[in-house]
Amino acid sequence: MIFTAFERMVAMRYLRARRQEGFISVIAGFSLLGIALGVATLIIVMAVMNGFRAELLGRVLGLNGHLNVYNMRGGPLPDFDILAGKLRNTPGVSNVTPTVEGQALVSVRGVASGAVIRGVRAEDFRARPTLANNVIRGSAEEFGEDRIAIGSRMAQRLGLSVGDQITLIAPQGNVTAFGTVPRMRSYPIGAIFDVGMFEYDNSFIFLPLAEAQAFFRTGDAVTSLEVFVNDPMQIVAARAAVQSAVAGDGRVVDWQQSNASFFTALQVERNVMFLILSLIIMVAAFNIISSLIMLVKDKGRDIAILRTMGATRGMVMRIFFLSGASVGVTGTLLGLALGVSFALNIESIRQVIQGLTGTNLFNAEIYFLSHLPAKIDWSEVVQVTLMALGLSFAATIYPSWRAARLDPVEALRYE
Repeated sequence: MIFTAFERMVAMRYLRARRQEGFISVIAGFSLLGIALGVATLIIVMAVMNGFRAELLGRVLGLNGHLNVYNMRGGPLPDFDILAGKLRNTPGVSNVTPTVEGQALVSVRGVASGAVIRGVRAEDFRARPTLANNVIRGSAEEFGEDRIAIGSRMAQRLGLSVGDQITLIAPQGNVTAFGTVPRMRSYPIGAIFDVGMFEYDNSFIFLPLAEAQAFFRTGDAVTSLEVFVNDPMQIVAARAAVQSAVAGDGRVVDWQQSNASFFTALQVERNVMFLILSLIIMVAAFNIISSLIMLVKDKGRDIAILRTMGATRGMVMRIFFLSGASVGVTGTLLGLALGVSFALNIESIRQVIQGLTGTNLFNAEIYFLSHLPAKIDWSEVVQVTLMALGLSFAATIYPSWRAARLDPVEALRYE
C-alpha cells in the first residue's frame, strides 16, 4: 500500500482539532467547502450551458433547414421542383422543402405587430416533427388550403384561438391612381404550435405554399429550398455534396453560416465561464496550502519526535500529504454529488424557488427558451473532477516537503 496504517492514523489525527489547533481545522473546513462549492458550481454551469446549446440547436435545426439554397442572382428561385428533385437524390440528404419567406404586419382587432411569414406545403409541415408534434390546439391536418398555423405566444398575445381570423398586411401595396393601397388578406387559424422557443412561438406564422406565393407575389417561384441532411453535425461534407448537386444553379448557405455569431457567442461564453469558475477551486486549493503550512509550523515538535523515533522524511511527507489530500478529495466528491444532483433536478428546483419567492427566475422573452435546460456532459464532469483533485494534490506538495525537511535538532532546541 502507498500509505501505511500508522501514516493514515497520524494524518487523520492532525485533521481533528483540539483547542489550540481549532483555527487550523476551521481553515481546512473552509477549504473543503470551497472546493465542494467550486466543483458543484462548475458542473452546474457547464450543464446549463450545454443544455442551452443543445436546446437552441435542436429547435433552430428542427424549424430551419440544415442548408438553404437561394437564387444565385437574388430574388425568387424558379423551376424549384426540378432542383429539389436533384437534391433529394443527393447522398446524405433526407428531405427538401420549398419555402417562401417574408415579413408582414399582423392585424387583429386594431392591434398590429410584425411577423415572419413562412410558406410551406401542407405535407412538408406535417413531416416536420418539431412542428407537427408540438401543435397544442387544432391539429397539423387542419393546416392547408387557406388555413394557417401560428405560435402559442402570438395567439396568447393577440387573444386568438383556432378558427379565428387573422389579417396579414403585405409590405408591398397595390399602386393606384390615388397612391399605394395596402394589400390585406384574412386567413382562418387551423393550428397553434408551441415549440418551446420564444422567438418562434411569438413571431412565426406558417402559410400554405400557394397562399404564400400569392401573398408575396412570387408567382410559381419560391424564395429558397430548405435542405435537411441525415447528420447536421457533419455539415461541411453535406454542404459540399449539395453544392455539387446545385452546380451553379443556386447559392448554398448552411446552418453554421446562418447562425455563426449566435453559436460562437455561446461557445465563447461557455469557455470564459469555465475559466472564471475554475478560479474558485484554485482559491480553495490555496487555502489548503495555508492551512497545511500553519499545521506544519504548529506540529514542529511532533515532527521532531517522530523523526527521532525513526520516522523517515518520506513518511513525514506522506503524513502531511495525506492530511491535505483528504480535504481535497472529500471536497471534490461532495461537490461532484451536489453538482450532479442539482443539474439533474434544476428545473424542479427553479419551480420551487419561484414558488417560494414569487419571482420569475427564467424569463422566456430574454433567454428564448420556455424552461431551464441542463445537459450533463460526463466527459466534462470527469475533467472538472480530475482538475479539482490535481489542484488539491499539488497544493499539498510544498507544505509536505517543508515538513519532511524540518531539522529535529532545531525543532527541539528550545523545547
